[in-house]
Amino acid sequence: MSATSALRRLPAPAPTEPRLGADAASPPTAPIAPDRRRGRGAVSNQTGRFEPVARVAFDDGWQSLDELPPFATTVATDTARKVITRNESPDISFDRSINPYRGCEHGCVYCFARPTHAYLGLSPGLDFESKLFMKPDAPELLERELSMRGYVPKTIAIGTNTDPYQPIERKTGLMRRILEVLEKAGHPVGIVTKSDLIRRDLDILSRMAERRLVRVAVSVTTLDPALARTMEPRAPTPSRRLAALRALAEAGVPATVMVAPVVPAINDAEIERILDAAAAAGVEGAGYVLLRLPLEVRDLFREWLVTHFPDRERHVFTLIRQMRGGKDYDAKFGQRMTGSGPYAWMLGRRFEKACDRLGLNLRRTALTVEHFTPPAKASKQLEMF
Repeated sequence: MSATSALRRLPAPAPTEPRLGADAASPPTAPIAPDRRRGRGAVSNQTGRFEPVARVAFDDGWQSLDELPPFATTVATDTARKVITRNESPDISFDRSINPYRGCEHGCVYCFARPTHAYLGLSPGLDFESKLFMKPDAPELLERELSMRGYVPKTIAIGTNTDPYQPIERKTGLMRRILEVLEKAGHPVGIVTKSDLIRRDLDILSRMAERRLVRVAVSVTTLDPALARTMEPRAPTPSRRLAALRALAEAGVPATVMVAPVVPAINDAEIERILDAAAAAGVEGAGYVLLRLPLEVRDLFREWLVTHFPDRERHVFTLIRQMRGGKDYDAKFGQRMTGSGPYAWMLGRRFEKACDRLGLNLRRTALTVEHFTPPAKASKQLEMF
C-alpha cells in the first residue's frame, strides 16, 4: 500500500475548546513540504468549506510524497458572461468593480479573497496561489456592458479582490486592454495594486489623469524586504512599489499609499515609516486596513504564524481578538476595516497624526463622468439613407 492521501468525511460541527485562539472547529490540515511550496505564501492546501471530504496528505512510509511535484502555476479560462460586479456594501466607496483574474500568484497569506476559491471546489490555500483563472474576453464584455441602454457611469474599482497586475498580467496584457476600453469610453476607474507592473501602462494612465478619469492606490505592507518576502512571496519588493508611486506621481496620476493590512505585532510598528517613504515619493493620500481573517483565512494565517513566527502566534491573536470584540474576525460594516477597542483606536490615531504631519489626505482628486461616451455597439444596424 502506498497511498499518498487520506479522505476523511468532515464530522458535523460539535462544541470544542477553542484551539490557539480559534473560535470554530476547522477541517483537518497538514503542512505541505517546503520544497513543494517554495515561493508560495500559504503553508497548507486545506479543503474548501463546501467540499464533502477533506484531503490530508501524509507520508505512509513508502516515500511516496517524494514523487509529488511543486505547486506550479496554471491558468484556466473563466467563462463569465459579465465582467462588472455590483455590491451594496455601505462602508466602501464604490458600487461596482472588475476582477480580471480569480486567484492571485502574489501569495499574500493574509488575502481576504482566498475563501472565494472554495466556490470553485478548490482550496483557499496553495490552490488560490497556483490555480488561477482569467477572463480573456473581459475587455469585450466590458465594452458591451458600457454600451447597454440605461447604463449609468460611476467609478469602477479594479484590484479590490485580486491584483490585476499580478505576474501573469505580463503575458496576458488583460489589464491594459481593459484600460484602453475605459479610456476610449471616458469612464472613471480606481485601481488598487501592489505591483510596479502598473508602470507599463503609464501612457494610458497619464492621459486618463489629465481628464480626471483615474486614481491609483499602491499597497505597501512593510519596508523590510525580508518580511515582505515572507508575507507576500511573489509580489514586488517594497522599494519597487515606492518607485511605482513616485513614477505615478511624476506622471500626474493621483496616487495613494495603502498601509494594508496592518498586522499587530508584525508590521504595525512601521505605519509611520511607510507613510514617510510614500510622502517622499509624492503621494497625495493614504489609507490603512486592519488585518481581516474571514472563513479559511484565519487558519491559513495561523499556520503561517506558527511556521514563521512561532514565538508571536499567541500574542498576535490576543491583539486581534482585542480589536475584534473577542473574536478572530468581526465582519460588521463600519468596523471590519479598522476594528474596535483601545488597540485599534491607538493604531487609528497614529495613522491620523502621521498623515497630518506629512500633509496627506488634505486633498483628494475627484473623478468625473462628464467624458463618458457609450461604446458603439458592434451589431448596430446600418442607418437608412
